[in-house]
Amino acid sequence: MKDLTQGSIAGHLVSLAVPTAAGMLFQTLYYFVDLYFVAALGDAAVAGVSAAGNVMFIVLALTQVLGVGTVALISHAVGRKDQQDANLVFNQSLLIAALCGLIVIVAGYLMAGPYLQAVAADEATIEAGKAYLYWFFPGLALQFALVSMSSALRGTGIVKPTMVVQVLTVLLNTALAPVLIAGWGTGYAMGVAGAGLASTISIAAGVVLLSVYFGRLEKYVSFHPEQWQPRVAVWRRMLSVGLPAGGEFALMFLYTAITYWAIRDFGAAAQAGFGIGSRIMQGIFMPAMAIAFVVAPIAGQNYGAKRMERVRETFRVASVQCVSVMLAVMVLCQWRPEALVAFFSKDPEVIRVGALFLHLISWNFVMSGLIFTCSGLFQALGNTVPALLSSASRLLVYAVPLMWLTSQPGYQIEHVWYLSIAASAVQAVISVTLLRKQMRLQLGLPATQPA
Repeated sequence: MKDLTQGSIAGHLVSLAVPTAAGMLFQTLYYFVDLYFVAALGDAAVAGVSAAGNVMFIVLALTQVLGVGTVALISHAVGRKDQQDANLVFNQSLLIAALCGLIVIVAGYLMAGPYLQAVAADEATIEAGKAYLYWFFPGLALQFALVSMSSALRGTGIVKPTMVVQVLTVLLNTALAPVLIAGWGTGYAMGVAGAGLASTISIAAGVVLLSVYFGRLEKYVSFHPEQWQPRVAVWRRMLSVGLPAGGEFALMFLYTAITYWAIRDFGAAAQAGFGIGSRIMQGIFMPAMAIAFVVAPIAGQNYGAKRMERVRETFRVASVQCVSVMLAVMVLCQWRPEALVAFFSKDPEVIRVGALFLHLISWNFVMSGLIFTCSGLFQALGNTVPALLSSASRLLVYAVPLMWLTSQPGYQIEHVWYLSIAASAVQAVISVTLLRKQMRLQLGLPATQPA
């Protein structure tokens, strides 16, 4: 356990964010590795895997419910020096992880076909998406156990073991992808199904590695089978924080699904370009997202310890760091976005759409950095409803005009990206406004400075 209620806030943010960013970057490489080999299979394969990958937002929504609730409650318990409650929360999160994994397996196989029928551009894209998902669903189910353990560690201020496991699993996925997708060394190419299987095997390996770490090395929170019976009171506490945060990711799923629907008439190449551009954007968001991720345990421990001025300082410092990082990646996407997309596809139309997406959407990046930071503070304060409200406002501002735009004779794909910029601006304003109000309510007025 690392005590984050003492020492430099900026130092804690950097020391936790650097390994977190490294782990998240390697985690994102899962998708880049798959995408690189899948791209050789054609536009339909890329579009199918990209559309299928959007299902991950639903799984991420559920893992966010689990992860945010776990981090918030454990960080508060650590701030109060209440190890018994921290262990109870961790073991109940493991039980919830097992139940959620079972739900994903059953619902996933039932709903994959209808979802792809609704958003894919053609039959080839639908078949590619189904082949990928059918082999990836077991891995998605195992994500819950991975999130439960890594969130418990993050709540106690420990992030390096998770980073090491993420690096090792990505290396495994990198080794398996060409073998399973392209048939290197075996002569048996599974295509997009191999991409899903490679990820599932790698995630399973990560679960085993983190389980070994908890069994042998972790002392503050650990496995206690006697605490695996359902505790409704603990579930209620976790869900009160986690459900709104999970709702944010569910809205992200809807946001992306609506985008695929809105551009479907531009063809598989356009959907592939958007899919590649989206994956690149997720990758370059990692440093800023890492800062936002570690805001929750830092501010959460200080909130549990009732050190309110340090909670405010966490927001101030993290905001500056996030905005600075986002400005840097914005410049990159304004400069040569086509070079980023061309690494994954040689199709001129795919490159054109992906580069246009990155060039325009990069105007969102600074606003996204503020939104990420606000979300981390809401988690630390144990009230994530305002973050859900700001995400809902973004979806409303985006989806309603977009449905009208698609029926207009002069409708072009860049209109989608312009509308996205406007929606993100609205969300940023609402997020900051709601956070300022929440901080006044829960932290009180800032201490007055001496004259």
